[in-house]
Amino acid sequence: MAAAERNCTLLLHYDKSTPPNEDEIREELESKEVEKKIEGMKTLISLQLNGEMMPKLLMTVIRFVVPENDHKLKKLLIIYWEVVDKTGPDGKLLPEMILVCNNLRNDLNHPNEYIRGCTLRFLCKLKEPEILEPLIPTIKANLEHRHSFVRRNAVLSVFSIYKSFDYLIPDGPEVVEKVLLTESDTSCKRNAFLMLFHTAQDRAVAFLTENLDQVAGYGDTLQLVILELIRKVVRSNPYDKSKYIRCILTLFNSPSNAVVYECASALVALSSSATAIRAAANSYTQLLASQSDNNIKLIVLERLQDLKRQHPKVLQEMIMDIMRALSSPNLDIRKKTLEIMIDLLSPKNVGEVMQVLKKEIAKTQGEEGDKNTEYRAMLIRAIHTAAIKFPDSAASVVPVLMDFMGDANQGSAVEVSLFVREMLEAYPQLRESIMRKLLGTFASIHSSRVARVALWLLGEYCTEAAEVASAFTTLKTCLGELPFLPEAGSGDGGTAAPPQPRAEG
Repeated sequence: MAAAERNCTLLLHYDKSTPPNEDEIREELESKEVEKKIEGMKTLISLQLNGEMMPKLLMTVIRFVVPENDHKLKKLLIIYWEVVDKTGPDGKLLPEMILVCNNLRNDLNHPNEYIRGCTLRFLCKLKEPEILEPLIPTIKANLEHRHSFVRRNAVLSVFSIYKSFDYLIPDGPEVVEKVLLTESDTSCKRNAFLMLFHTAQDRAVAFLTENLDQVAGYGDTLQLVILELIRKVVRSNPYDKSKYIRCILTLFNSPSNAVVYECASALVALSSSATAIRAAANSYTQLLASQSDNNIKLIVLERLQDLKRQHPKVLQEMIMDIMRALSSPNLDIRKKTLEIMIDLLSPKNVGEVMQVLKKEIAKTQGEEGDKNTEYRAMLIRAIHTAAIKFPDSAASVVPVLMDFMGDANQGSAVEVSLFVREMLEAYPQLRESIMRKLLGTFASIHSSRVARVALWLLGEYCTEAAEVASAFTTLKTCLGELPFLPEAGSGDGGTAAPPQPRAEG
């Protein structure tokens, strides 16, 4: 029953019809050839992971595999110790585990740094205090090992043991604090600070307070943990905000993009001053321009959207920097950028924004494809919205949009024609220039829906005699000479008007 209740973490497929039995695996493990032992260990681990119980092979492994010094076997042994049952049906530790404990102690004193480090990392996963307790002195001794790989894994091991069984190593935070003060390796220092952050926050805060001026020189992994601690400390003690915010501002010069991003997020969370928000927004726009990963760009744009809701005036100053994201070919990035841009429009920046949109829409001319067509439609909608919000800017952009009334994509052409109709109705001062442009582009219209809108506009807004005459001239030119006959070769599918009877004099 106990075996049926075990969690099976992995199911592995066997190429053979039936997996090897215990005797076959024992034969491989007892072999004098290292390669056969390796194959036997791999098979045994696979079966253990599949839920097969082979308790008799535990002693075989201890007798014939543990004495070997081969690194690959050592690694497989660590995996085996992790997956094998260490307790009996009564829940008590198996007697064989005393021998396993001795083996682990030997590996913790092994002359090879890799074996020491891997064994220390394995101890982080052990949840049997009876095995861990005899190893505590050896683990502490490894905190002073000459190689940084061993030291950083020793710190992680102390952290894990203290977190699960603090009574086994009650002086853990004190020991690790000494490591933090004397350590030069970045990763080891980060692991030590991370332990203090989670288990003895007062010690971590004391270290940070004494070394605030040196934070900018630490490694990026340690800086990220420091930023997390700052956020936590300032929330609980707002009176210390100023000194920590100064520390955050110095980290904006970090070469690590991850640190810069976290600095901006921390600054937004801890301060609402215009200077802090401007620094955060500036960092976001720099990340937007420098990162090539589309996922990072989308995450940064989401942060800018959040910032826009709370501090729109600050972001209005940076609208042109944000719009650089339009250079990305990704439609999701372009769409999100245009959404932010529309919300940040103001009388001061609308002129520059319209110029950028005009250039972007000009780039789409002559290029076909679904993405290009969809992007053009997004630009047209953005210009439409901007022109409605700021009609004074419409005069410069309407003529550019009207070039797309003859666009091959009917959706874009119809949207432009409806936009032109709206502009003519709402802003009489633009009618003369728009009508002049409409007459100039009428011949390029191919869609019947667009042509209907255009004809209605000519009939509605050509009020002066000269305008009416010009409209008739344009229409006659577009219709061609009488009689109206289908073009040669057009057949039934031609677009020309059906033949009309000649008028008799």
